[in-house]
Amino acid sequence: VICHPKYQESKRIAIFLSMPDEIQTEDIIKDIFKQGKECFIPRYKPQSNHMDMLKLSSAEDISSLTLTSWNILQPSDDDSAREEALDGGGLDLIFMPGLGFDKKGNRLGRGKGYYDTYLERCMKHPSGKPYTIALAFKEQICELVPVAENDVQVDEILYEDC
Repeated sequence: VICHPKYQESKRIAIFLSMPDEIQTEDIIKDIFKQGKECFIPRYKPQSNHMDMLKLSSAEDISSLTLTSWNILQPSDDDSAREEALDGGGLDLIFMPGLGFDKKGNRLGRGKGYYDTYLERCMKHPSGKPYTIALAFKEQICELVPVAENDVQVDEILYEDC
């Protein structure tokens, strides 16, 4: 991941904080800060499909986050001091999680549409849609992933042996 040309050229990067069954992102987050890039992480709003990408100040900042009912670390709802990526310069790159992917770039998420809705908002931002890379295990690559009309394809899927 850290040798990828899109990662190397990106300055503002959004990345998920991994759950135990996902590709672990901690080392990528550490590298984002080591290289002087800006790092944004998701904050999901329950009972909706709204998500914001909020700025982390350091890799250690993760320890200040709260655990949601889904066992995901994220900034608390009353944390209004963090920059939302689209209120600033937008994003260059988004690393995306998922349950399954096909080689056409279709992604099966967890069913709430958070990333699809966020990418729609990105497309309205002056900086435009960021490049999207899904991080997957090779076992998550499927022949065909069912899609709805509002599903946004990922630009690239990185997985072992790809």
